[in-house]
Amino acid sequence: MTKQSKPSVLVTGGAGYIGSHAVLALKDAGWPVAVIDNLTTGFRFAIPEGVPLYEGDIEDAGLLARIFADQGTGAIMHFAGSIVVPESVADPLKYYHNNTAKSRALIAAAVEAGVPHFIFSSTAATYGIPEVSAVSEDTPQRPINPYGWSKLMTEQMLADVAAAHPMNYGVLRYFNVAGADPQARSGQSTAGATHLIKVAIEAALGKRESVSVFGTDYATPDGTGVRDYIHVSDLAAAHVLTLEALIGEPARSLTMNCGYGRGFSVNEVLDAVDRVTNRKLDRRIEGRRAGDPDSLISDPSRLKATLGWEPRNADLDTIIAHALAWERKLTDLRAPA
Repeated sequence: MTKQSKPSVLVTGGAGYIGSHAVLALKDAGWPVAVIDNLTTGFRFAIPEGVPLYEGDIEDAGLLARIFADQGTGAIMHFAGSIVVPESVADPLKYYHNNTAKSRALIAAAVEAGVPHFIFSSTAATYGIPEVSAVSEDTPQRPINPYGWSKLMTEQMLADVAAAHPMNYGVLRYFNVAGADPQARSGQSTAGATHLIKVAIEAALGKRESVSVFGTDYATPDGTGVRDYIHVSDLAAAHVLTLEALIGEPARSLTMNCGYGRGFSVNEVLDAVDRVTNRKLDRRIEGRRAGDPDSLISDPSRLKATLGWEPRNADLDTIIAHALAWERKLTDLRAPA
C-alpha cells in the first residue's frame, strides 16, 4: 500500500497505554493519524509531535463529525474505554456507559459519515473462565464480569452493523498486554495500575512496598495463575496489519486473539523481574481473587495465518526490560522541574 493510498486513521484513546503505541506504529508506517481522547486516563505526552489531538469524548457526535471532515477519516481504531475488572463489578453502569453506550455512539457516527473500516480493542475477558487452554476464537464467550460483557456487547454491535451497512471491522481480543515501546517513546503511565508487570516494576523501583500474589493453590506447575503476556508493540503491529487486511478486502471482517500462545505463572514473572532488575521483590501471599482462572493462554494461530503476523518481542525478559526503561523515564517526566 502506497503512502498516497493510506487513509487517515482516527485513534480513540490514543493518549492511553495501548492506543499511544498504535499511534506510534501507524506513524512509523506512514499512515496519517489523529487522536481523540478525553484525557481522563490518557496523557498529552504520549502523543507524538505532529499528531492532532482532539480533546473530547467519543459520544460527542458533533465533535466526531468535525474530526471526520477535518481529517478525511477512512478508518477508526477504537481503544477508548475502562478496563479494571474489579471496578466493573463495583460500578457496572460506568462500564456499560463507557464501553458499550459510547461505542454505540462512535459506531453510529462512523456509519453516518461513511467511515468504512473499524478496529475494536476487545479482550480475552469475553471468554470468562474457559474450559480449554489454549483459547481459540471459537471458544464459547461467557463473560463473568461487566467488563467482559461490555466488550462482548460491542463485538455484537459491530457484527450487526457490518451486516447492515458498508463497513467491515476487526475485533482483536487481547490477552495480557505488557511492556513499552522499545525506543521508550511511550509506555504504561496510569497511576495505580493493576497489571502484574507494571506493579512489579514499580515495586522494584521503590514506588511500591511489595507485590501481592493472589492465590498459590491453582492447578498450575507452581500453584500461581498462568497468563499469556504480549508485548504492546507487537500488539500495535497487529492492529496495523489488521487495518491493511480490512482495506484490502472490504467485504471481510476479522476476529482474532492476540497473544503468544505461551503462558508464564505469577511467580515466573516475578522471578524475571528480580532477574532483570537485579533486585529481590517482597512478595505478599494473599487469597485468590474471584473469577481468576488457573490458566489463560491464547491460540494466536488465526492471527498468524491471516495476517502473517510474527512477534518481534516475544521474550519475557525483553518485555520487562522495556517496561523498566519506560518506568524510569516516567519518573523523570514526572519529576518536579
